[in-house]
Amino acid sequence: MHEKAIAVKIHEPDETLEFVEEQIEELKELARTANIEIVETVIFKKRPIVPATFLGKGRIEYLKEVITEANVDLLIADFELSPVQIRNLERLLEVRVMERYQLILTIFIRHARTKQAKIQVELAHLQYMLPRLTRMWTHLSRERGGIGLKGAGEKEIETDRRRIRNQIAVLKRKLKKIQQQSETKRKQRYKIPRVAMVGYTNSGKSTLMNTLAKANVKAEDKLFATLDTTVRRIEFKETKFLLSDTVGFIRKLPPTLVEAFKSTLAEAVEADIIMIVADISNPFYIEQIQTVRKILVELNAINKPIILVLNKIDKIPEDELQELKNSWLTKEFNTVFISAEHKINIDKLRKKVVLEIRKL
Repeated sequence: MHEKAIAVKIHEPDETLEFVEEQIEELKELARTANIEIVETVIFKKRPIVPATFLGKGRIEYLKEVITEANVDLLIADFELSPVQIRNLERLLEVRVMERYQLILTIFIRHARTKQAKIQVELAHLQYMLPRLTRMWTHLSRERGGIGLKGAGEKEIETDRRRIRNQIAVLKRKLKKIQQQSETKRKQRYKIPRVAMVGYTNSGKSTLMNTLAKANVKAEDKLFATLDTTVRRIEFKETKFLLSDTVGFIRKLPPTLVEAFKSTLAEAVEADIIMIVADISNPFYIEQIQTVRKILVELNAINKPIILVLNKIDKIPEDELQELKNSWLTKEFNTVFISAEHKINIDKLRKKVVLEIRKL
């Protein structure tokens, strides 16, 4: 059963209306993945932040009217709020308030399957909570979505901080051990060339993995449908390589999650070739490619051969596709245009990968 919510977005001065609408659609997709239906969206132009509530009195009154009319008990903010601001907004609006980070974390919690993914999500949550303990209005044992904090009885913030730091240290040790085991496994893969697929979430990486490797990888039209790295062995034209599908990226991915998932992205860091997959039917695919490249820079994984895979060509008009094939994209990148779902130009992609492998 879907929970219903309204969403609130701040329109920054340098953002076009089209870009704001795209961000709203992304938020709706995130919510849908978390089993939440956004029934109404409110866009406010940027104004000075009110420290206690983030939003001004007039805007809060307007939101109360929208909430009553939409008959919802949840508000999702597409911006960061402090615990005090969340508390005050909940009191004034008489609904639960969730910020974007909490929404993403909720999805990660639900989709974490392996031990490694679960530890990473818990670690990200604790690292996020630690600096936010001061002036929290409710004890950690009652914090919504709390992971690993049930049964906490102490009331002192310092006690909570100490306990969280201890938990973080324990989780980091566990994660390091898993990373060492994963590294050993990678080294045992007969030194076969490795190709890592990276891309914005929902770009079609899992579908492409299924097409290339005939693997049974979960491929859903949802954001973050899978959090775990999948690796498959592929042979084409007498060339063998390992193909990995990593967790999808997203605009404004919380820093603690980027940090926590660096081990998941180790396949990209240690790969011989990077395959950036983008959904060409998305109006903001260029920004998405830039998001991916930025994270690759953060991971020190940018200085290796890169193949740009522009997916979902079946969803754009032929004349637009021809224009793109003659654009700067093909000059700046080693580019291939495909449809993973309809298996268009898959052999071209395989050949490009093989050519790059032979250059290693």
